[in-house]
Amino acid sequence: MFKILGSLALLIFGMKLMSETLQKIAGPQLRHVLGRMTTNRFTGMLTGVFVTAAVQSSTATTVMTVSFVNAGLLTLAQAISVIMGANIGTTLTAWIMSAGFSFNITDFVWPTFIVAMFLIYKKKHSTLGDFLFGISFMFLGLGTLRQTGVEMNLGENEALLSFFSRFDPQSFTTTLLFLLIGGVLTMCVQSSAAVMAITMILCSSGALPIYQGIALVMGENIGTTVTSNLTALTASTQARRAAFAHMFFNLFGVAWMLLVFHPFVDGVCALVGGGVEKLSFVLATFHTCFNVANTFILIWFIPQIERFVCWVIKDKSEVGAADEEAAVTHLHYVEAGIVKTPEIAVLEAQREIVSFGERTQRMFGMVSQLLEEEDDSAFVKLYSRIEKYEQICDSIELEIAQYLEQVSDAHLSDDTKAKIRAMMREISELESIGDGCYNLARILNRRMGSGEAFTEQQLENIHWMFRLVSDGLVQMNVVIRGPREQVQLHKAQNIEQEINNFRLRMKTQNILDVDAHHYTYALGTLYIDLMNECEKLGDYIINVVDARMGART
Repeated sequence: MFKILGSLALLIFGMKLMSETLQKIAGPQLRHVLGRMTTNRFTGMLTGVFVTAAVQSSTATTVMTVSFVNAGLLTLAQAISVIMGANIGTTLTAWIMSAGFSFNITDFVWPTFIVAMFLIYKKKHSTLGDFLFGISFMFLGLGTLRQTGVEMNLGENEALLSFFSRFDPQSFTTTLLFLLIGGVLTMCVQSSAAVMAITMILCSSGALPIYQGIALVMGENIGTTVTSNLTALTASTQARRAAFAHMFFNLFGVAWMLLVFHPFVDGVCALVGGGVEKLSFVLATFHTCFNVANTFILIWFIPQIERFVCWVIKDKSEVGAADEEAAVTHLHYVEAGIVKTPEIAVLEAQREIVSFGERTQRMFGMVSQLLEEEDDSAFVKLYSRIEKYEQICDSIELEIAQYLEQVSDAHLSDDTKAKIRAMMREISELESIGDGCYNLARILNRRMGSGEAFTEQQLENIHWMFRLVSDGLVQMNVVIRGPREQVQLHKAQNIEQEINNFRLRMKTQNILDVDAHHYTYALGTLYIDLMNECEKLGDYIINVVDARMGART
């Protein structure tokens, strides 16, 4: 028993390591494929097949797809087509397992371990070494499972045979019972691959009849979707809809398969051929045929599935009032309940930074309104809102930083590490912009309390400086949102230089105006404090732009 459990642990670990390594190697390319190759339902389906077969994880493909929906790069309909393809792509795992059960594959594992060990100590090829280790552990687990099944003589175990003989293979109740067992087991062990391996070892040893084995496989398909739906309970509306669409797809497939279960299974057995030693191939063939047939049926009804999913899972209530919007302090795009690959985590963090940048721009817009406000009660209300925004900026910076720190604990490519470092700097500078906006509001609050009013010339100069800063924030957000290769840096740099030059001119002019008694020294101090704070905002803006573009370390 312990040998079987240990073999399953090796199998699961090997598949996890191999999948993570492949995603690390091809993460950016896979994101590009998902974003660009889903122009219609068929290319979306083929993309799901390709990506899942490449990374050996339908869960990783589903999570990537959900993240793209949240980021606005994919519609829900496109996501559904990708998830359908992922169900086909994941059948490759069953074929790998069936190959592992057909001959003693462990003979080829040991040399691979040696090669992987040498590669992993060479930093340049360490990722390839991790990949080979993953494959080796996976096949070692499969080979050990196969050998353990042979040694245990499960096909001649009287207790096991007696237990399974109690169930009539032709009974519909038996099919439903084993379907339920397969689903429950998959939810318990959190791995459909592990349950598939157990099913194969039981069937290939002759202990488990093929009808019950295939019922277990159908249950595994449902069990893995229940897990993803439970995980998505705390996620966004779109994430829950995508997870529910995955469950609906598999539930619908199981429903129609139950109507033609025995003829379909008999057809698959006839296609593969007889013999107990081929039952693992029968399971893999059924898994593929079932998912291909189910996709062929449902791919024509994606718009209807989308409407049904949206009807079942209603959109979360929108926050209406501006003050309520300001009170929101949690992250919008990071799905805390879903385990993600580093590439997807970085994508979601980038979306949060985009939202963060837009929030600082709105905050500066409030400061501009505060400059014009003369009514005491309206001034106090707007000032309190800016103060709340400053607290939110502090909270957002901390949440994004903590999230990126968690991502940093994973195995990352050099490119992803550089992105995370740049993002850490971006959020720090964005938080400084929030502080700067609050400092401007405090200066205006001091001016309100002093009872003095800026002169017309001062107001004209302040408006001009505020326009420059506003233009800088607009360009900053263009840089944050846009692809690096399409961004023009000179616009933001020119605005920052204009802000510096204008502040120097106003500083010199202020001394002359105070000496000429155009306004008091106290009012001149508030005026120059505004100009200095705007100049700092210009510096923070260009720092964000540089961090985003990687112009400076």
